[in-house]
Amino acid sequence: MGLLSSITGPRDLRDLSDDDLTTLAAEIRDVLVTTCARTGGHLGPNLGVVELTLAIHRVFDSPRDRIVLDTGHQSYVHKLLTGRAGAFDGLRQEGGLSGYPSQEESAHDIVENSHASTALSYADGLAKAYRIRGENRHVVAVIGDGALTGGMAWEALNNIAVAKDSRLVIVVNDNGRSYTPTIGGLATALAGLRTNPRYEQVLDQVKRRLNAVPGVGPTAYDALHAMKKGIKDALAPQGLFEDLGLKYVGPVDGHDREAMEHALTQAKRFNGPVIVHAITRKGFGYDAAEQHEADQFHSPGPFDVETGEERPKGEIWTDVFAEHIVRIGQRRQDVVAITAAMMHPVGLHHFERAFPERTFDVGIAEQHAATSAAGLALGGLHPVVAVYATFLNRAFDQVLMDVALHKCGVTFVLDRSGVTGDDGASHNGMWDMSILQVVPGLRLAAPRDAVRLRELLDEAVEVADAPTVVRFPKGPPPAPIEPVDHVDGVDVLVRTGPRDVLIVAVGAMASTGVEVAARLQDQGIGVTVVDPRWVKPVNPALITMAAEHRLVVSIEDNGETGGCGAVLLQTLAAAGVRTPFRLHAIPQEFLGHAKRAVILERVGLSAQAIARGVVEDIASASGVPAPAVEAVAPEQVAADDATADDAGTIAARARRDPR
Repeated sequence: MGLLSSITGPRDLRDLSDDDLTTLAAEIRDVLVTTCARTGGHLGPNLGVVELTLAIHRVFDSPRDRIVLDTGHQSYVHKLLTGRAGAFDGLRQEGGLSGYPSQEESAHDIVENSHASTALSYADGLAKAYRIRGENRHVVAVIGDGALTGGMAWEALNNIAVAKDSRLVIVVNDNGRSYTPTIGGLATALAGLRTNPRYEQVLDQVKRRLNAVPGVGPTAYDALHAMKKGIKDALAPQGLFEDLGLKYVGPVDGHDREAMEHALTQAKRFNGPVIVHAITRKGFGYDAAEQHEADQFHSPGPFDVETGEERPKGEIWTDVFAEHIVRIGQRRQDVVAITAAMMHPVGLHHFERAFPERTFDVGIAEQHAATSAAGLALGGLHPVVAVYATFLNRAFDQVLMDVALHKCGVTFVLDRSGVTGDDGASHNGMWDMSILQVVPGLRLAAPRDAVRLRELLDEAVEVADAPTVVRFPKGPPPAPIEPVDHVDGVDVLVRTGPRDVLIVAVGAMASTGVEVAARLQDQGIGVTVVDPRWVKPVNPALITMAAEHRLVVSIEDNGETGGCGAVLLQTLAAAGVRTPFRLHAIPQEFLGHAKRAVILERVGLSAQAIARGVVEDIASASGVPAPAVEAVAPEQVAADDATADDAGTIAARARRDPR
């Protein structure tokens, strides 16, 4: 890694020459590209902040001065400069570096933020704390990738503006994009500063003339910056931040390290909140990323370094939704689509292409998305709001009080539900089925395969008097599992032998439930496996079925507290059904990053672990010692490709290699 291998911390940067720093920047980009080509990750955002991050670490003294990155996926360069270059090849791999800031990794990481628009609030609190404690420390908040479209950022700015003695420097990393180009009035305002040719022309002209004066040098540059406010007011009115009462510096070329250092040094001298407006380009320095039309390699999977071509992924759950929502839109003129800065990731770009006037990207504003959807529903339309499951958490109050209270027919489509794996704790969609259980009237569907996803979407958009939710996981859907029977809306997937065990398998865990049944049958245990399809409210047919079996087993990829299993158990108790119950779900803890299949195995959501527990329960009830359940070697659980990201793969491997 050349120079990079000698960087053990930010202070090592201060003795480097300009040429050394230019070389270091090139090395960093090489490491980013070659590593992400193998592991996947947020490449484009980090290529765009190389010089900016170098400048921050040369001007400020981390970790005494605190650096908060919003969104946290812009942290790769920060990691490389804070002593983690030697471990960077393990990025996003089990046991390796997180794709986000991590307190466990380094003292330079204080906030493990990976949900957007939060850094300014963290920074506001930190700066106030240091002021109250009398500590001479600066806080630097880097906000970008569309995060200023989130309302929480503006709530923070509203308060930061009156904290006149907070030593807080806000770096606006303005690349004009989140995943795709940033939209809305704020984007237009920033674009005015970013692209006004008269401002840039006059600024460059004055800069050249002042620097040409012998013996002036830095003094001329300071004079230029002192003139900037007048130039901006005359040529590109920009009161966006200064009208809030915030000192404003910029715009600055974020790829000009010297200019960034100068602007940050100025901001540091000002004993109060300052905004430094940096103009960057996502994917800067790697042609394949800069020219990538969809998202400038925001977060590619593994790819070829020379061509920039990603490895084929095959069809994933998102593709199924993307295709079918267009069909729904073709037959239902009242269906409209909303997303929060994730048009491509959630698959709505096809709907947008077909129905641009019926598609709305609200920026990183999930709360607004939910309440705006309520307004659309009240106006006679049926909105479909598509977001990652983990991001719906941010809009719970709006789902409860703005959508459900008013009985609005809004369909929420939750991509990446359950364990997502590589992006760690903040991105696992393991909370939605718990928090949504408390919403009166809401109906929640969990399809087990692509066929059921299409069916349940069709059913969801027909509900006009209550919110509906359809959730599905990351990765490729399993092979379709056709039912052997239907009982009052419940799909029966397996029915064999006596009525010993009823397995209620929720959504993507249905394939695991079927594999558990196969293992139990080998032990002479009778099994019924059902998929409720709609898991909220509890289907009364499940109460009858539970009463007819000796043991009920529920399986879900959601937190165990307040989830589908917990509510089913509560419902059975209320109905007077005393059948023994075994609940299998995700423990209520923050899960580290690893492949989905590996995490499911670790938390006991594998067919082997579930079957073993059931056999033990049955044996305990009958007083007969439990027979051995076939084991699976740990190395067979390791998921090293995309197809291993579904629970059915574990089951398939277990079948192939009995022990």
